[in-house]
Amino acid sequence: MSSSQRPVVTVLVGNRPVEGLDRVAALADIRETDAAGLASALPGSDVLYLWDFFSGALPGAWHAADSLKWIHVAAAGVDKLLFPELVASDVEVTNACGVFDRTMAEYVLAALLFSAKDLGVTRDHQAQRLWGRRTVRNIGGAGVLVVGTGSIGRSTARLLRAAGAEVEGVGRVARAGDPDFGTVHASGDLAAVVGRFDYIVLVAPLTPSTDGMVSARVLEAMKPSSVLINVGRGRLVDEPALVRELMRGGIAGAVLDTFSTEPLPADSPLWGMPQVLISPHMASDAGSWLADLAAQFERNFLAWQAGQPLTGVVDKALGYVPFALGEPT
Repeated sequence: MSSSQRPVVTVLVGNRPVEGLDRVAALADIRETDAAGLASALPGSDVLYLWDFFSGALPGAWHAADSLKWIHVAAAGVDKLLFPELVASDVEVTNACGVFDRTMAEYVLAALLFSAKDLGVTRDHQAQRLWGRRTVRNIGGAGVLVVGTGSIGRSTARLLRAAGAEVEGVGRVARAGDPDFGTVHASGDLAAVVGRFDYIVLVAPLTPSTDGMVSARVLEAMKPSSVLINVGRGRLVDEPALVRELMRGGIAGAVLDTFSTEPLPADSPLWGMPQVLISPHMASDAGSWLADLAAQFERNFLAWQAGQPLTGVVDKALGYVPFALGEPT
């Protein structure tokens, strides 16, 4: 705590105005800063609120974090945040666990419908004033493999099951009888199982063990009629290998919301592929998401102030919130 006995909360702001700090400001001293001023703002701070969740400024300012106890990042992914000094420290880290579950699940459902119902071609035909009637696919009975069994993956699995898809999962450890996935395959077995599924959905966090997990070997093992959907992180996929598989017809298509380099470079061959749908890392952005993020931080701050456990605590060694520690979904 600061000498005034009021905690100091430093807020790293970005392009969007910070929302929902009124109740926090009644109990704490608020310091708002941009990335350039972070090192000057951190001394004496008890809490760091990363509203600018894409910022990579903290490692360079870490030397100034002399009293930090808790960092909250207003995002689900924490791969840019977990540098070695933070991981080794006693500072607790929380993320936006639960905020994006339904929104991202709906995006995945839309991606399946886009692919199954051939809506990209339908739109192209409309632009050409072409009456191109054809047969499309059903989601009911389709096999979907969801890679990532945290809260977003589980929300996705439940929604796809409600639409009639047959869903299984991929996690760190294989298991049977999972309440949302039925069967969960070990991530090390991904290449051995992908060939059974019509859609491969990536919602896993980026960690050292998931970096590049959808390798050339995995892509080559997919069915020629299958579609890859990535709403996790771009680096989950070997992007050059994906381009090769798409060009040779090794898989039918892809719906991609995240990329190894963002924004996706203008010279990427993915832009010109008609079987690929590209969106600008927006699968989690819908409706009241900024207000929901603000409300989540307020709830967690009030719990912290009262000495109660935080929700959405990141296991810094694993790089994500273990499902047992996450908020109910």
